[in-house]
Amino acid sequence: MLMSLLLPIIHFKRMLDYAHLVAGLAGGFISTVAVHPLDLLKIRCAVNEGNVNIHPEFKGYVQVARSILSERSIFGLYQGITPNLVGSTISWGVYFLLYNYFKDLIRSSLSLENLRAKHNLSAGFLAGNLTLLMTNPIWVAKTRLCLQYEGQPTSYRGFIDVLHKTFQGEGIRGLYKGFLPGVIGTSHGALQFMAYEELKTNFGSSEPRSSEHLTFAAMSKIFAVCSTYPYQVVRARLQDQHASYDGILDVITKTWRQEGALGFYKGLLPSMLRVTPATCVTFIVYEKVSQFIMETRK
Repeated sequence: MLMSLLLPIIHFKRMLDYAHLVAGLAGGFISTVAVHPLDLLKIRCAVNEGNVNIHPEFKGYVQVARSILSERSIFGLYQGITPNLVGSTISWGVYFLLYNYFKDLIRSSLSLENLRAKHNLSAGFLAGNLTLLMTNPIWVAKTRLCLQYEGQPTSYRGFIDVLHKTFQGEGIRGLYKGFLPGVIGTSHGALQFMAYEELKTNFGSSEPRSSEHLTFAAMSKIFAVCSTYPYQVVRARLQDQHASYDGILDVITKTWRQEGALGFYKGLLPSMLRVTPATCVTFIVYEKVSQFIMETRK
């Protein structure tokens, strides 16, 4: 009886390849440090719905950057980096680990040698949901730290303080604000990984170079961003401590009524400028580190 309960756990541990975890952690850490300032600009643009009573009004990305630099110098561009660093590093590590686990599970269960696009999409969606379940509180903390504006009283002293006060004031629901649109948004990662795998399979060489990883990563990311960006705006607005929404439908209704379709694409430019190079860095570091680990095992 005990062995029958333990067998799935033993099987799960045997199929996990921790090279993917280590490589993903490395890629996530390096890319986050490199592009966090653009992430900060994206978040502030995404929640800027025109209500000056709860947010300063910005007319563009340059004005946001100037406001931050004038008040806090270059260090202001790294506001909220701690939860972003923790969240991105853990997320990429866990995602790569689980994504490859689910690919191996599908391959062995269906006795397949090569996976098709739908299999990679399914593996990405499953990995994304499990990763989000573990990391959503970190993203709430990051969003709220990034939305402490210059020249205004601050509500939080740091990463732990955000988590503590959010849990104290709003309970577990506060830490999982934006979770449902986040679940919808896991399709973003699934689409990205599916596109990346398809590009590698159909256009990659037998011994891929860094330039190939760079090109495929950029193309797959642009495809995924353009397909799923509106959910990021909805999620950021739900997590914003300055605004009050009754749920996803309320965010969508108010955004559409006040800003039209373009409101769902606010912050798209800095997001594209941020995530495309970030993804390229993440995937190149991941491929190189995982390749190095695999070679050292031989």
